Amino acid sequence: MKYGGSVALMVIGAILYFAVRVEVQPIDINLIGLILMIAGAIWLVINLIVDATTRRRRVVPVEERREIIEE
Repeated sequence: MKYGGSVALMVIGAILYFAVRVEVQPIDINLIGLILMIAGAIWLVINLIVDATTRRRRVVPVEERREIIEE
């Protein structure tokens, strides 16, 4: 799950930040949503960087030689 986890974090964070209007005294739900969105964005950027660097590797073709020996 390369991109699914980061997108899920951003979606859950956006729901908590924009849609939830519940006031819980010791916990700020909007701040938790903002933190989840930022963490999801960072995770997505890291995944994109890792994918971009691993795809640059070249595959060197191997030349196959077959010799036919006639007797």
